[in-house]
Amino acid sequence: MAFGGWPAEALAFYAGLEDDNSKEYWTARKAVYQERVLRPMEDLLDELAPEFGEPKIFRPYRDIRFSHDKTPYKTHIGATLGSGYYVQLSTDGLAAGAGRWRLEPDELTRYRAAVAGPDGAELAALVERLRAGGVEVHGHASLKSAPRGFAADHPRIELLRHKGLTTWQHWTPSPWLSRADAQGKVREFFRTSTPLCDWLASHVGD
Repeated sequence: MAFGGWPAEALAFYAGLEDDNSKEYWTARKAVYQERVLRPMEDLLDELAPEFGEPKIFRPYRDIRFSHDKTPYKTHIGATLGSGYYVQLSTDGLAAGAGRWRLEPDELTRYRAAVAGPDGAELAALVERLRAGGVEVHGHASLKSAPRGFAADHPRIELLRHKGLTTWQHWTPSPWLSRADAQGKVREFFRTSTPLCDWLASHVGD
């Protein structure tokens, strides 16, 4: 089915879940989740997958085994495409990200070598262009000081400190969210982020 946006009932479902995160609430409104939340996400991913890769929707249940917070359900729906794209819906609206949230130790070694080398200037320029265009670029699990073996005054020390690198875009709830326009906004953001994803794939691996 063609993606037509998320109806107001989708945000209302999550607003209610934030107030009453219980099995009783979920069970009574499971059909709303399936038809108003999950199905539009599936339709969106079906349209984006040919360009951005295999989709995967995360389970709505929280892993509470090692958490002090025992609420059983996530208050958002999230999904990935390929190895570097992410989209999420919650009461806050629609959000999308791209890149690599967490680099494994061997990947981090390759990342830092590439950032410090000649190709690091290309990544720095990509980040600068993205930020100039209004796209957020975030480092993750970043060190407070220079990683071992790199000078604190390295011209790309900010990038060298990161253990992950992603773009991020957030749209607050708006009328277009209930229309097919939402697909175009996510697709445009993913395309804008693709050069960064390609740099990471080329220098770090998928």
